[in-house]
Amino acid sequence: MSSTELPSVPPANVLPKVAAVRVAEGERLRSVYLPGITLTVRARRPAREGLPPALYVHGLGGSSQNWSALMPLLDDVAANEAVDLPGFGDSPPPDDGNYSITAHARAVIRHLDAAGRGPVHLVGNSLGGAVVTRVAAVRPDLVRTLTLVSPALPEIRVQRSAVPTGLLALPGVAALFTRMSRDWTAEQRVRGVLALCYGDPGQVSEEGFRHAVEEMERRQRLPYTWDAMARSARGIVNAYTVGGQHGLWRQAERVLAPTLLVYGGRDRLVGYRMARRAARAFRDSRLLTLPDAGHVAMMEYPQTVATAIRELLADTAGSAAGDGADRAVADRYTDENTGG
Repeated sequence: MSSTELPSVPPANVLPKVAAVRVAEGERLRSVYLPGITLTVRARRPAREGLPPALYVHGLGGSSQNWSALMPLLDDVAANEAVDLPGFGDSPPPDDGNYSITAHARAVIRHLDAAGRGPVHLVGNSLGGAVVTRVAAVRPDLVRTLTLVSPALPEIRVQRSAVPTGLLALPGVAALFTRMSRDWTAEQRVRGVLALCYGDPGQVSEEGFRHAVEEMERRQRLPYTWDAMARSARGIVNAYTVGGQHGLWRQAERVLAPTLLVYGGRDRLVGYRMARRAARAFRDSRLLTLPDAGHVAMMEYPQTVATAIRELLADTAGSAAGDGADRAVADRYTDENTGG
């Protein structure tokens, strides 16, 4: 192993014990065991039986907790679940150490296939937005609708404020940052994350800030936290450089599901200007722009985002996006080794 590469981490069965993950009222956690990965899934009981399923996928450095403000607002229109991607939240690292966009998308697909929940209303933020775009493109049979909140789709001119996050992808940078920030408190780290991700960090309540600090302290005790961050950041950068049919913008054009796009005017990670390009790329799209929102609109403005999702679901009710789709795309996906 090169001295610039991230160190390996111990297997999941010998990882240190850390504090339990927070579970909000009405939520429950379960572990899903799949070949090569174990996923933690956060679920809510729907208001009634028979509601269509929805699955939420978080962004870089996030977890299923990022959806805890939004999901309760949709309990009466969907059976809601949020997944911790491998290496994030309460999910241990993948056995093969693969954190590419393709690997994360494959994890989502395996979960949906194993659970037999598809087609679902699929929702993703940031990294999760890129992941679910790929899922919707290669497995249209699994997706009823697609909602993307500040999706990490390739940008030619990246915002200056997003450069430090992108630098995590470079070999050795994560290790260097770990050493430089060794003395930072969890509170300092959380304030930095909020400043980067929120349009107005002052909107975060004292209770919300306390919960974020507790989660940061928990994550800091895990030996693979920065490995997962750096390798996933590398996966995003790699996906940005891939062209042809595996390019994310090309795959966006292949998405059949009705798509809701949500962009924040104060987003410091995904350019607000990308909203119009995304609206042109996704063939059946609608656009919600929130001038005061940052990178995590579903956490800052959950009511507004929930209203837009409700409208999407109502307008597409009764349609079976993806039904009858050619299942051969699933076989092609299995052999897909590029694209992130």
